[in-house]
Amino acid sequence: MVKLICTLEDHNDDVNCCAFSSSFLATCSLDKTIRLYSLNNFEELPYSPLKGHTYAVHCCCFSPSGHILASCSTDGNTILWNSKNGLKLAVLEHPSRNPVRICRFSPDSTYLVSGAADGSVILWNVQSLKVHRSGSVNDGSLVACAFAPNGSFFVTGSSCGDLTVWDDKMRCLYNEKAHDLGVTCCDFSSQLVSGNKQEFQMASSGQDNVIKIWFISSAEPIGVELKCKHTLSGHTAPVLACAFSCDGQTVISGSVDKTVIIFETNTGNILHTLTQHTRYVTTCAFAPDIPLFATGSMDKCVKIWQFEPKQLFAGATPKESTNTSIENWSEEDVSIWLCKHGLKDLVEIFQKNNIDGKELLSLTKESLADDLKIESLGLRSKVLRNIEELQIERKSACESVPDEFLCPITKELMKEPVIAADGYSYEKEAMENWIINKRRSSPMTNLPLQRLVLTPNRTLKMAINRWLETQPVRNQKPLS
Repeated sequence: MVKLICTLEDHNDDVNCCAFSSSFLATCSLDKTIRLYSLNNFEELPYSPLKGHTYAVHCCCFSPSGHILASCSTDGNTILWNSKNGLKLAVLEHPSRNPVRICRFSPDSTYLVSGAADGSVILWNVQSLKVHRSGSVNDGSLVACAFAPNGSFFVTGSSCGDLTVWDDKMRCLYNEKAHDLGVTCCDFSSQLVSGNKQEFQMASSGQDNVIKIWFISSAEPIGVELKCKHTLSGHTAPVLACAFSCDGQTVISGSVDKTVIIFETNTGNILHTLTQHTRYVTTCAFAPDIPLFATGSMDKCVKIWQFEPKQLFAGATPKESTNTSIENWSEEDVSIWLCKHGLKDLVEIFQKNNIDGKELLSLTKESLADDLKIESLGLRSKVLRNIEELQIERKSACESVPDEFLCPITKELMKEPVIAADGYSYEKEAMENWIINKRRSSPMTNLPLQRLVLTPNRTLKMAINRWLETQPVRNQKPLS
């Protein structure tokens, strides 16, 4: 289930964008301001709002570290702010003073991309604060942008409906007509689609009322390939925003029809439709480390939503949703488990007898018949079969470490996973030693590494932590 936990009503005009760091939520508006909130209690920070733009602020985004906040505006400026004190760090002026509609940091914070109403794309060097490269699309305004998680390329979307793939030298690698009437937003999943090549999932939304899920692969000698996996339908009007959850399992979208829809990525099924906004929903974003997301609207409000722990993603078992061992399941988790296995009729009996995870694992055919008074032999047998499967799953989880948690170099469980330029994750110390020994090629592909920057893989670290918490036999502590 999804729960509305907070509504922020501080802006005086349409909310255009919202963005999370690990500590803050930023929002920007037609009222020319950017507002910052603490994720601890969603109180506005003392130095908020940030004022520096002279016209509407269209977009805001945090650097990967969260220390820098970028905002861009109709005034033609992209402003860099210190997110910890609200001080202005720099003003990047568009060379032609065109309205800037979108901005995004590269995963290693080296570059900032900005896209403007005249179709121009500028790649700024964040260190020198100068233009590194520039280019332009053939037609239309640039309204969407997203970097691939490995930083090797980025995608822009135009008001004419094109998706264009660029490398860091501003060479156009691929172009495709993706949405009739125009692209409105695009976002990458941070999870690799395949372990044997650089393949990513990307979502795009458009004026044609749909969201499309794309597979984008980047490998020599093919170059870049863009394939539409499937189209998500459900909105009855143009879709203005879309965003992936951290694990890539869900996509949220906001629309002119005033609704927010949560889709399951792999199946395209609609999990939830939220109708609390009263005007167009213009933006949506997931928090990086916690089960929260935000939506913003022309109703001047930003709403904060939480996935309830019992069902972080619809269709998941309690073990997958709460990331706790079966022994720690609540009575609610057991009820969800019963429903998933076609035992809905037993929910009331289990709840009356306060059956939690520990009690579930201790049930026998005698206790089912004598204590719980379940008369049907078939139901008792079905419960016991499913409990046996849980026991096997529990034992298996304790005995094997998932391959994706092992460093390709050391073959050991990673403590500080980092993403290298090849798109793969490694133990930080092992990869640093690999590079120090003058091995500038990828340990996985043996191809030259285009960059030696290592980016912390916080999503993977969180996944390892969650897995460690389900290992009662190992007594392993979560990574600090």
